[in-house]
Amino acid sequence: MTLSTTTQLPDAQVQPLLRAYDQARAASRLTSLLWAAALIVVVGLASWIAEIHPLTFFEKIGGFTSYFERLTHLDDGAYVWTNPAEWFWGLKKWLRLLGETILIAYSGTFIGAVLAVVFSFMSAANLNGSPLLRGMVKRGLEFCRTVPDLVFALIFVVAFGVGALPGIIAIVIHTIGALGKLFGELVENIDSGPLEGLTASGAGKIALARFGVLPQVAPGFLSYALLRFEINVRGATVMGFVGAGGIGDELMITIRQFHYSDISAILCIIIATVFLIDMLTTRLRRYLLTGGMF
Repeated sequence: MTLSTTTQLPDAQVQPLLRAYDQARAASRLTSLLWAAALIVVVGLASWIAEIHPLTFFEKIGGFTSYFERLTHLDDGAYVWTNPAEWFWGLKKWLRLLGETILIAYSGTFIGAVLAVVFSFMSAANLNGSPLLRGMVKRGLEFCRTVPDLVFALIFVVAFGVGALPGIIAIVIHTIGALGKLFGELVENIDSGPLEGLTASGAGKIALARFGVLPQVAPGFLSYALLRFEINVRGATVMGFVGAGGIGDELMITIRQFHYSDISAILCIIIATVFLIDMLTTRLRRYLLTGGMF
């Protein structure tokens, strides 16, 4: 025989509880509706100030779709996939420029990541006891990552001329700012035990960083650096639009000359390359963070 432990309250006590519950639900719904209305008003006000006209999107959507339609046709009107040889006529040149873009991204990422390691140690509170120096370093990192890399590229193209050098310098600066903050947070969250042991044995700052910090943060550093490399490959492509070298420069020329099949071919090459880099670096990051195999 099973005994029930459930207690049934009298209706006189249940009804007030149900009414209070319904009132609470009604108040919650009213609050949600008020927040939704406020959000709609804010979005509408922002759209009005920014002069965004939703009807323009629907009126001009035809031009958007027709442009992509032109990208799928060769000069003779045939679809691009019907004649791959004609579609990718400049494959050798495009791959060479794409390789230049990847090297720009790699060089900028490598140099920027090395410098970011140095600045991350200087900005970490558990390694640097000077608030003034930490603040100066952090403000510098904020400046480096706040200014878009495309703006840096424009500045350095004017200073050094067109080519790969402005793109590399722009990526280095932006990478220092982005990775310096991420690396600094990793350093500040390490286990303090090894640092205390090294300090007690009389180790200097370099020894602390080398033997107490790096073994703990190296996988995270490499993971973030690989992620930044993915971002910089795309950034290096865009910076080519302003003359910073690579395949972006060639893409901008074809856009200006309305060579639609060339545009689509270059875009396919860039997209395939980014996909490949993303897959490879994702697996490598997983390996570094988990210690597992591919």
